[in-house]
Amino acid sequence: MTDLDPIVPTTDRHDRRGRARSALRRAAPALWAYAGVRALGLAVLAVWSAVNGKSAHTLLTGRWDSLWYTRVADFGYGWETRLPDGSVHSNLAFFPLLPWLERLGAAVSPLSYADAGLVVAWLASLAAALAIFLIAERLYGSRAGVCAVVLWAVLPVGIVQSMAYSESLFTALAAWALWAVLRERWVWAGALAALAGLTRPVGMAVVAAIWVTAALTVARDRRAAPRLVLGVLLAPLGAAGYVLWVGRRTGDGILGYLDVQAQWGNGFDGGIAFARFVGGMLTSFPSVLAGLGLIVGVGLVIWLYVLGVRRQQPPALLVYCGIVVVLALCASGYFGSKPRLLLPAFPLLLPLAAGLARWRTARVAALLAVVAAGSAVYGAFWLNGSGPP
Repeated sequence: MTDLDPIVPTTDRHDRRGRARSALRRAAPALWAYAGVRALGLAVLAVWSAVNGKSAHTLLTGRWDSLWYTRVADFGYGWETRLPDGSVHSNLAFFPLLPWLERLGAAVSPLSYADAGLVVAWLASLAAALAIFLIAERLYGSRAGVCAVVLWAVLPVGIVQSMAYSESLFTALAAWALWAVLRERWVWAGALAALAGLTRPVGMAVVAAIWVTAALTVARDRRAAPRLVLGVLLAPLGAAGYVLWVGRRTGDGILGYLDVQAQWGNGFDGGIAFARFVGGMLTSFPSVLAGLGLIVGVGLVIWLYVLGVRRQQPPALLVYCGIVVVLALCASGYFGSKPRLLLPAFPLLLPLAAGLARWRTARVAALLAVVAAGSAVYGAFWLNGSGPP
């Protein structure tokens, strides 16, 4: 370079684009593996459903919660159904971000609301996989990042990630918010947390993670930067705004949303109802096998969380994951939903991913391929049977 050569300044925008391209290059193996696992699950579901005379498309877009979301997108809030026992199931129980995106997708494309929801879920699941990779890579290296993404994909109820449900959208927003917290990008963290709070009630777990990390940062630095304060203030706006709106609409004030959930049989009792449910399964055969499986599953979840604590995961991950786990396990209703309610608790998988990263590549690939096949078969069986309520 001579004195006459022009000097091209490096802008923040160019830096950001470069970092984004670098992140995508590093994450490419994880994203391809994730897409492969999900494609396998969908292929097995299509074959299984055809054999049983059912539509895989309907199972993914036209049953259970997906119907409630599309009704919100189509007709807005206010629709409800009264059950024989007198309880009322209102669509106010469903947070609005997914229906809003379904409506937007249908407005700008020929897609139906249901198909728009499916597209949102598929794109969001890839976004979630990318964020999970980046978090795991930051903590344990790129091999652990790939393992963490594949482990999330091969969870027994991983098929929900490909349904027109809100789990994938919420996990993407939560994971990117946590990534922003780890990098102290407070405004981004707060904005993403607000969106997560518009997606599912457990969005407050993201808010708590930001608040705790912000408090620790202020205690460390002995000052509160303006961007940190703004992020802290932004974080709860989504969840709080929707809950307050529901309270005003129902006329029940700040507790209105809790009343709506209570009509659905949802509540928080510290796990008493779930313990009774499991205990009831232990009294006869063959339900005792399922009961023992649930006990082992809960023990595994607790063990993985303790591993995260012992490995000194960042406080943001521990707070977020702890709240998601407690809310999932200690809710008083819909016991069959608990596995899918744990889908956003991806930090549980990070210790396993770190351990697998130390194995030989061929050994890890063989193990995860077998688990992926089992997950695909179970997902097809599950959706063609009882499925997620």
